[in-house]
Amino acid sequence: MTDPVLSSESKHLKQVLSKIEAAEKQAASHVKTARDEARQLDKGFDDIHINTTTYSGMMDTAVSVRAQQQMLDERKNSWQHAANRLSTLERLHAKPYFARIDFIEEPARASQKPETIYIGLASFADRPDHFLIYDWRAPISSIYYDGGLGHLSYDTPDGKQEVNVKLKRQFQIEDGQIVTLYDTDEAVTDQMLLNALSNHSGTKMKSIVTTIQRTQNQIIRNTKADLLFVQGAAGSGKTAVVLQRVAWLLYYYRNNLNSSQVIMFSPNQLFNDYVDSVLPQLGEHNMVQMTYFQFVNRRVPRLHVQNLQERFEETMDDTTRKINNLLTSREYFDAETRYARHLGHANLRFRNLMFNKKVFLSKDKIKEIYYSFNNNYNLGNRLDGTKEELIKYLNRRVGSEMRAKWVEQRIQSLNREEIDDLFRNHPREFKDEQEEYRFLARKIVMKAFVPIKRAIDHNRWININAQYVHLMRVTPKIINLKAAGISDDQWQAFVERTIDELRHGRMAASGVSIYLYLYDLLTGKLGQREMRYVFIDEVQDYDPFQLAYLKYCFPEAKFTLLGDLNQAIFTNNNSHALLQQLSTMFDQKKIQVMQLTKTYRSTKQITNFTKHLLVDGEAIEPFNRNGKLPRVLTRPNEASAADTVVATLKDYQQEHDTTAVIGESLADSQRIADLLKERGITATLIKTENQRLVAGTIVVPSYLAKGLEFDATIVWNANDQQYGREDQRRLLYTICSRAMHELTLVAIGKDTPLLDRVPRDEYQTD
Repeated sequence: MTDPVLSSESKHLKQVLSKIEAAEKQAASHVKTARDEARQLDKGFDDIHINTTTYSGMMDTAVSVRAQQQMLDERKNSWQHAANRLSTLERLHAKPYFARIDFIEEPARASQKPETIYIGLASFADRPDHFLIYDWRAPISSIYYDGGLGHLSYDTPDGKQEVNVKLKRQFQIEDGQIVTLYDTDEAVTDQMLLNALSNHSGTKMKSIVTTIQRTQNQIIRNTKADLLFVQGAAGSGKTAVVLQRVAWLLYYYRNNLNSSQVIMFSPNQLFNDYVDSVLPQLGEHNMVQMTYFQFVNRRVPRLHVQNLQERFEETMDDTTRKINNLLTSREYFDAETRYARHLGHANLRFRNLMFNKKVFLSKDKIKEIYYSFNNNYNLGNRLDGTKEELIKYLNRRVGSEMRAKWVEQRIQSLNREEIDDLFRNHPREFKDEQEEYRFLARKIVMKAFVPIKRAIDHNRWININAQYVHLMRVTPKIINLKAAGISDDQWQAFVERTIDELRHGRMAASGVSIYLYLYDLLTGKLGQREMRYVFIDEVQDYDPFQLAYLKYCFPEAKFTLLGDLNQAIFTNNNSHALLQQLSTMFDQKKIQVMQLTKTYRSTKQITNFTKHLLVDGEAIEPFNRNGKLPRVLTRPNEASAADTVVATLKDYQQEHDTTAVIGESLADSQRIADLLKERGITATLIKTENQRLVAGTIVVPSYLAKGLEFDATIVWNANDQQYGREDQRRLLYTICSRAMHELTLVAIGKDTPLLDRVPRDEYQTD
């Protein structure tokens, strides 16, 4: 690059930074003014004269309070807006932009000069409609990601716009100085990617807007698909892309979409914590984020549903596996839907409504009411009608209950404070003692009836546990067990185990979705219609029933599903039938499948090693970033293997910020953590998904490492006992593909036979 170009660009950068600094000062002043005004108004509430002596006085007071509140809300909004603006300017001041494009809009006029724009994390204008920096999400910015020089087009709100791109220039700016710049005819140069990928890993995921690739950009800016399915190799940037997609959608639909209308389902809470800083880096609020089991567990607080560790460590015999496959299938979802419709005519299970430890309204009476409505009532209407009748019955019982002995005793025991509470603002003028007694009696009865009213409102007169058991018992009548390879006796034994677990407040992971879907169908719950976008990461570990249930829960939402079928550690071979199952839930014309085959996380040597662990795996293409060959070190006993881990860690710690020692199970991870501690090595053991990642060395079980990345990874005890089964290939692939720069497998005794497909020249031994 010639010096005149660097000199000219440095001069431009200095001018832009000067204007950003001026805007920062102005924004800081606005923040202070808005904050001071809000605090002053807050104090002003104390000065409002409260007048409750007359009706007009109360009205005047209410009007004054309302006006003061509106002014306060306005000032707080102004304060928040100014603070957001200042935060954006501070981000821009650190790195104003990363690209420049010169282009001519077509059709071009004679002697038309190219227009120049600079692209950064956010837009910045020094005066109306004079942009010094364009947001990377702006329509024009897409031509930076989508192609090289020459004739290109991009989508605008008014349709396609043709342009002729004359120059593409990429920058790396640090501390207000241009470190490097490149002129290129590519979207993003390999050199820019290499610089980004050579950085160290941290405890938080970083934004990738400076290095978005063409296919990634198409995923980010997709608006047409109702179901966007992204299959991507480990380290291909799936999660990073989806987070940029959320930021782009919030920008593109900024007047009609907010972050509370977007939900992302992640593999575990540890991962949630890892990615929670990406959207704030891009100036957006975080969307709703949780795991699938957090989503369902919050609705069944009295039940213990299998947690992540229990699911991973569960061993299934052949019969249990067949039953689990049936219960998690789309076929069972459809069978349950048909079963629920039948309950509008018979077999719904009810529960007595109790009062003072006696039956207030029997389940037989509730059943009579429920089935008294016309046959054309659907489940939701039947439920609403029953609740209405139950409330009427409750109201009728108030009068008779007022004459009960317990009410008289309660009135006689009232103290002064309780009497005042019952009267509240009610005038204490009664024509006689009998009228006053009736007033107090009604108040006491209505207060006592509150739990019954709540039970009616919350549908506690439906016995969902008994209904779930009934569904299990009649399953042989609504689905073909023989086709699933399950005998009637095997099924009945399973049902008895399920009933026993339910009695003890426990439920299998495969049962909770069935349980909640049944409850939703019975109560006419139609899902969260305000949710507009649903993102599911690591979708290969979801079963068809879960995905069908999520589609039911978010009926108005568009879905983006991200996964690597090579990393299915919970669903195994069933994951490859996933797309076929999904296609039945959406309009075929509005399904789009995108594939990310190039992996950027790991060096070329690590990627080649990991992809050979797989049999018939999805396509994986390494990015050309060279590093050391992975190592496979076999030791005769546990002590020498632990010593090898210690020596490896000491080597890694000189060059890397984050190192993970990954055990197959929690017990394995606990063991190596103890061995390291005995040898004076400081390491953080991650036992549950609710912990946070920390810098330095961590020890983590395999199922909690999903989606994470580390500078260097050590696979603990990768021997023929821990990783001896064919169905563990994807698990070992998932663990090894966490490594960015270096990978070591340490085995006790004999190394894993799953290395049989890895060419011998692709790893080192000693």
